[in-house]
Amino acid sequence: MTTETLLIELLTEELPPKALEKLSSTFANEVFNALKEQALLSTTSVLTPFCTPRRLALSITEVKSQQPDRIVERKGPAVSAGLDAEGKPTKALEGFMRSANVLMAQLQRVGEGKAECFVARIEQKGQALDAYLQDIIAAALKKLPVPKLMRWGDFDYQFVRPVHGLTILHGKRVVAAEVLGLSSGNVTSGHRFMCNERVTIEHADEYESTLAQAGRVVVSFANRRESIVARLDQLAEEHHAIWIGHANFDLQKLLSMSNEERSVLSTLLDEVTGLVEWPEVYVGEFEKEFLDVPQECLILTMQQNQKYFPLLDKDGKLLNKFLIVSNMQVSDPHHIIEGNQRVVRPRLSDARFFFNQDRKQKLESRVEKLGDVVYHNKLGTQLQRVERITTLAGTIARLLEVDKADAEMAARLCKADLLTDMVGEFPELQGIIGRYYAFHDGEKYEVVNAIEAHYHPRFAGDTLPQGGLSCAVALADKLETIIGIYGIGQVPTGDKDPFGLRRQALGILRILIETPLDLALPALLKAAADNFHAGLLSATVAADVEAFMLERLRGYLRERGFEAAHVEAVLAVLNGNLHEVLPRLQGVRTFAALEVAKDLAAANKRVQNIMRKNREELGDLSQAAINPALLKDAAERELYQAIQDITPMARNYFERGDYSNNLKTLVTLKSFIDDFFDKVMVMDEDKALRLNRAILLQQLGRLMNQSADISKLAA
Repeated sequence: MTTETLLIELLTEELPPKALEKLSSTFANEVFNALKEQALLSTTSVLTPFCTPRRLALSITEVKSQQPDRIVERKGPAVSAGLDAEGKPTKALEGFMRSANVLMAQLQRVGEGKAECFVARIEQKGQALDAYLQDIIAAALKKLPVPKLMRWGDFDYQFVRPVHGLTILHGKRVVAAEVLGLSSGNVTSGHRFMCNERVTIEHADEYESTLAQAGRVVVSFANRRESIVARLDQLAEEHHAIWIGHANFDLQKLLSMSNEERSVLSTLLDEVTGLVEWPEVYVGEFEKEFLDVPQECLILTMQQNQKYFPLLDKDGKLLNKFLIVSNMQVSDPHHIIEGNQRVVRPRLSDARFFFNQDRKQKLESRVEKLGDVVYHNKLGTQLQRVERITTLAGTIARLLEVDKADAEMAARLCKADLLTDMVGEFPELQGIIGRYYAFHDGEKYEVVNAIEAHYHPRFAGDTLPQGGLSCAVALADKLETIIGIYGIGQVPTGDKDPFGLRRQALGILRILIETPLDLALPALLKAAADNFHAGLLSATVAADVEAFMLERLRGYLRERGFEAAHVEAVLAVLNGNLHEVLPRLQGVRTFAALEVAKDLAAANKRVQNIMRKNREELGDLSQAAINPALLKDAAERELYQAIQDITPMARNYFERGDYSNNLKTLVTLKSFIDDFFDKVMVMDEDKALRLNRAILLQQLGRLMNQSADISKLAA
């Protein structure tokens, strides 16, 4: 038995660039795991996936040429199913013994009780690597995440793209195999344009270096990406600029990032890495007159249509320069640069044409035409949707004490850009281009900003709308969506959320919590539901959506590092006032760190248990007052007086939003509470005493649970 590096390469036509890295990692991992299962790997074997636009490949170090002899364990039927009433083998057990080629005497029993089953331990002689490899590769290819397969030529084989070559080497030795109609060898192809001859791989360990030197191919996806980033950084620095490769128009956020952070964010970078085998980056230019078009439009057309990296100056203003990632490294690249400049010009001209044409009509003139656009067959047209958003935005604006008329105007215009040519070409510009057009139409500055901001936050980590007017319109849009879609039964399930309701819910939560806004979530949901025609939505939609959003809230708060018990303690008393959730949680976190916190939490839990168990007898005590004359025991008199002393201070802290100090005031109660429970019988035989002590406990519980239900902190 020997161990050598194993190399597998499948040479193909150009693979889908966005899926390339995923295809590569899946293929490599499937092969690696299958070899491991067959005991053909060493404990120190290392897997290295490779991929380029024209190949999927992998290498694994220390792969054995043959399996060791081993004992293979096969699990058979349960003993209860394998033996009949007389203790003889059933047909199920007989079938298992035939398939395992063993006799009854060779079977062992494993487990106990109902879990006891028959097991066959079979000595298996080690097989050669070659006996398994063909089937392992074929099985791995079938597991690739490919939504659509294709055939080519006269063959019946199917794969994501036509295949042209198969290389399998174990060290220097070619492993004989046939996959997708191809026989294995050690000859592959280099760069499509920069390598004229076929490339022979002499040894599996030399694959990467041979293709780089003789084939002009960088087979490592990570190395290609790294070299592209280095050149992007270098050329951007030479032009005193930064490059962007992500369709995120929060330019201030992009400007604040380091080059490394921007490269991690870049989705375009991964795509172009999947398009090239020997990357080089060049600088292209376009006419400055195109800069009159909103830069978001130009950025998007360069990124999406041409896969270019636009350049911004240090202030975030688009330059008339862009970076081209080419698959050719040549001494004189002027033909490449000029060709790309010639190609991008019509794209920019189209963007300018759309921009100029769209501005010939005011946004207001487009609103009524939204009545011709179906939003949802059960919820009506986009115009009906806009009318609901407008009404709700006005309601929220009044609650926030901002201009109701301006909020309603922004809401009325917020979807009008859906009918523009620019959004028709680039849906990502919804709201963004509406802001430009509203500004051109002479709308107020606050209205203009609200039109764009009403889509925010669009994704995790996105910026929030700024100002009460923008928040009113953004909340109205998201509330209308989540109530309407949820109310007609389109509830997210598992990974399926076609209407993005989880994203809408998180957006509402973030606006209310992080802005923060003194608005109660239940009231907002009810106001949104009331805007729909009676009978259109489920009767319980507001309550259902609130429960759905509270689950999202729990996840959001856990991601921010808060403990589950602390979250539940706050949610128990929050009453939908989400603007208080973070400061209350900070207060609970501070309180929970105190030595007496657990004892106070346990005492609070005891109070609640007493009140709950005796609720039927005690009745409603919410308006009842303590009779000091009935406080017979010293312990209850002292607890009563301590509550009276502490309550004004605790209430003052609570009303100021100082939840930490509100909870800390409870510390002085500990000795009085302990003494009370040690010496006083709450459920006394005397009904008057019993009720008076229950009222005392109710006052204690009310005092302890102002900021949070601290009983949730008890173990």
